[in-house]
Amino acid sequence: MYQLYGSQGSGSAIVEIALEQCQVPYRIVEAASWKPSPGADELARLNPLQQIPTLQLPDGSVLTESAAILIELGLRHPRSALLPEDEAARAQAIRGLVYIAANCYSAIGIIDYPERWLQDADESARARLRESVRERLHYHWKLFADQFSACLYASGSPLAALDFQAAVVSRWSGARDCLRRERPDFCDVLERIDRHPQVAPVLARHWPD
Repeated sequence: MYQLYGSQGSGSAIVEIALEQCQVPYRIVEAASWKPSPGADELARLNPLQQIPTLQLPDGSVLTESAAILIELGLRHPRSALLPEDEAARAQAIRGLVYIAANCYSAIGIIDYPERWLQDADESARARLRESVRERLHYHWKLFADQFSACLYASGSPLAALDFQAAVVSRWSGARDCLRRERPDFCDVLERIDRHPQVAPVLARHWPD
């Protein structure tokens, strides 16, 4: 059985959707580095960075980094359609997954924890860092919309890993508000993914309001 280490309202929602789509048995272990949780010590043992999602595979090995987890699940379970069958489309999907991880997810980490980069700075300096990184994050999302819109979910097509990674990560740091203003057609696609019957129940558990 897969074991998913994660917490409500976190990126573990991405992997939860993927596991549901793969139709494999899994267990969720509540674990987070920022609050007391039952699986915190076990998470630290499996992933020294204590980042979630962390996925323990049935053989006991460990996968970290959401993009890597999604790619591996897509390769292990090709019928899930997490990754496109077409080679060219699959290459672009993998590119998109890594783009979000490298350019969007990483920026959110700075916005959430500026003290890791400005240890001795006052709150004013940290606020300026948050704001400048937030602007850069929104720029990255606009570029993503321009380059990857054609790769995302279309009515009648299978839901894929890039769809729900984009839908979840764009929920943070004001990205959706920016896209609603600057790239409304792309935002409409994200909201259609939100409503998908394989995605909506997981989002409702993670963001009940």
